[in-house]
Amino acid sequence: MSWGTELWDQFDNLEKHTQWGIDVLEKYIKFVKERTEIELSYAKQLRNLSKKYQPKKNSKEEEEYKYTSCKAFLSTLNEMNDYAGQHEVISENMTSQITVDLARFVQELKQERKSNFHDGRKAQQHMETCWKQLESSKRRFERDCKEADRAQQYFEKMDADINVTKADVEKARQQAQIRHQMAEDSKADYSSSLQKFNQEQHEYYHTHIPSIFQKIQEMEERRIVRIGESMKTYAEVDRQVIPIIGKCLDGIVKAAEAINQKSDSQLVIEAYKSGFEPPGDIEFEDYTQPMKRTVSDNSLSNSRGDGKPELKFGGKSKGKLWPFIKKNKGATPEDFSNLPPEQRRKKLQQKVDELNKEIQKEMDQRDAITKMKDVYLKNPQMGDPASLDHKLTEVSQNIEKLRLEAQKFEAWLAEVEGRLPTRGEQARRQSGMYDGQGAPTTANSCAQDRESSPDGSYTEERSQENEVKVLATDFDDEFDDEEPLPAIGTCKALYTFEGQNEGTISVIEGEILYVIEEDKGDGWTRIRRNEDEEGYVPTSYVEVYLDKNAKGAKTYI
Repeated sequence: MSWGTELWDQFDNLEKHTQWGIDVLEKYIKFVKERTEIELSYAKQLRNLSKKYQPKKNSKEEEEYKYTSCKAFLSTLNEMNDYAGQHEVISENMTSQITVDLARFVQELKQERKSNFHDGRKAQQHMETCWKQLESSKRRFERDCKEADRAQQYFEKMDADINVTKADVEKARQQAQIRHQMAEDSKADYSSSLQKFNQEQHEYYHTHIPSIFQKIQEMEERRIVRIGESMKTYAEVDRQVIPIIGKCLDGIVKAAEAINQKSDSQLVIEAYKSGFEPPGDIEFEDYTQPMKRTVSDNSLSNSRGDGKPELKFGGKSKGKLWPFIKKNKGATPEDFSNLPPEQRRKKLQQKVDELNKEIQKEMDQRDAITKMKDVYLKNPQMGDPASLDHKLTEVSQNIEKLRLEAQKFEAWLAEVEGRLPTRGEQARRQSGMYDGQGAPTTANSCAQDRESSPDGSYTEERSQENEVKVLATDFDDEFDDEEPLPAIGTCKALYTFEGQNEGTISVIEGEILYVIEEDKGDGWTRIRRNEDEEGYVPTSYVEVYLDKNAKGAKTYI
């Protein structure tokens, strides 16, 4: 099966068919390109969707993600982000493996097709030229034969006429001979042209055209094979990301299975537990007898020992029941006194922890500045020590300010923790125990010492007896009797360093030592050679290898 033998006379149709094949290939390229654009757009929309529902930092939404259901939702958002990434991979692979390669192949195909059909047209033009030459020689032969025949007839007429001179007859005879010779020459030329044309035509239809059409056939078959391979690649690009997409979906399922309703319920308790006890029964107050009425210890009135009842039938209560007190809608007090005891304790503890972290951060900065100042004092060429005094003073003032702030919140925290009832106190409160004066005992001092302010917020009466003063902690002697620091890794000396100043240590190039304190920004690293030899070296003089798994547990003797 060959186009050269079967389609020898279908040059124009083959030209149209091959152009149609290239159009089909370009249409497929356009299809894949639009698919890649859809994948990119889909991935972008998925990423925007995931970003839209991500919790905002330092917002109430971020606090909500402590619940397992919200954590599962966050995991879903993260997995969807990875899921979007796989669609970007599909787009990238289809672009690089299909559209780019096919576009290059189409250009090569067009060039090859153009060359083949150019050769075919050239062969056609050559045959047309040969045919024209043959026709020309044929017409000339025909014309010469007719002229020779007329000349012969004229000669015979002149020869038969007795009135014609002998000279005219001879002239007619010579003219006939000339015309006959011309006819013979034209015949020879026509025969030669015909033989040449037949040879050219045989080569055209049996050699040139089959060869050209065979090349065109091979080109078309390569196009067909290439588009088939591209379709396979199209499917493989999708199939390659299926396992990763499956892992994303498995991650969503795993996150969903990790949802624990009991845990979430416990978190709700921890978030909203007030620390109050449920109110006890209110005693019946008999107005039919002229007797002194007292209020039960378990009633929720906020009496102050004046013996007057705060709750009366048909009247309006002056005191408010704790569980139903409205929260203050104004500005939040600094000591969180508008919150129930348990919630207030958590807020104060959180504030204390934040202040301690800030204090530690400032102390680390102060230590770094102090260390840098010592370096400048020992090596004046490295910098001016006086330039650090202002910064050191500022950091020290910040530390003092933060300590005073922390002491204030610690005092409030201690006060709240002192007021929270224990189980024994709760039992006594439920049993309604009173002292001889009818005043509440220490067991229900938590409930009695609090009263609702007119605007609905919680307030407390602070007495000197329950006021706790927290003394400042002396940090100056914090490291006086400290144990030797544990090694957190090793280091290799890149250069030799002569530690001539106090606090430094000499090292030799290539020496291996232990790292006991990282560079905190001052350009110095603390190292140890053995139990008695340790000090600082420039960080740029050593290559540090931190032991991530040690966590300070490894010590050296």
